[in-house]
Amino acid sequence: MTDGTQAEAGTSPARGKYAPVQLDESEILRRGLDTFAELGYAATTVRELARRLDASHNFINDRYGSKENFWRAAVDFALQDAQPALNKLLTECRDDDERLRKVVVQLYRLAANASGLNRLMSDESTRDSSRLDYLHQRFVKPFWDSIEPTVNSLMAAGRIPRVPAHILYFAVTGPALALAQDPIADRLNSAASPTAEQDRSSMADALSGLVLHGLLPPGPGTETAAGPRPTPR
Repeated sequence: MTDGTQAEAGTSPARGKYAPVQLDESEILRRGLDTFAELGYAATTVRELARRLDASHNFINDRYGSKENFWRAAVDFALQDAQPALNKLLTECRDDDERLRKVVVQLYRLAANASGLNRLMSDESTRDSSRLDYLHQRFVKPFWDSIEPTVNSLMAAGRIPRVPAHILYFAVTGPALALAQDPIADRLNSAASPTAEQDRSSMADALSGLVLHGLLPPGPGTETAAGPRPTPR
């Protein structure tokens, strides 16, 4: 009787059978991502996820089918705007120098302001798994494919060193992954406020500027984040 009444009312099986979840989908996925980032995939149990969502322990399997499907949904949610924003940026730039600089700056800002995603990617990158395959196909490969023509052009022009693709990838993304390492940053930084409370975009810009200075030194008259670089006399 109860099931029939709920079905007529349009309630989904998940909401009818188990206690309603008082969160919208984006908040469910955000909390899921933060939990995977904090604990790691293996240590994140379905029961712990349900506890953090204040839901029945059956909720994840009922709504998403499995823990791994929920992980994928959380990753998709976190990355949904990344590639479109990158593609837009690439079309707006005037030349390869500007293109690579702005891509690196945007990547670092994403890493700094989406620390849960950053931690998750850093952790998963150390393990050979189907989840790493998913991250590679969903984010890493599209990202690299987008900037590879720019990188190849800059290498051909002698603007950046000729190195294998994975070496350049490490050079660019390694420091970005470090932006999730707030605990060690707090121990190294004498600032009064914790790293997590500081301006994340400013931190990202300082680090990307340092990396770009070594990777792609500004040429005479090049526009940088700090303004035009003067032409030497």
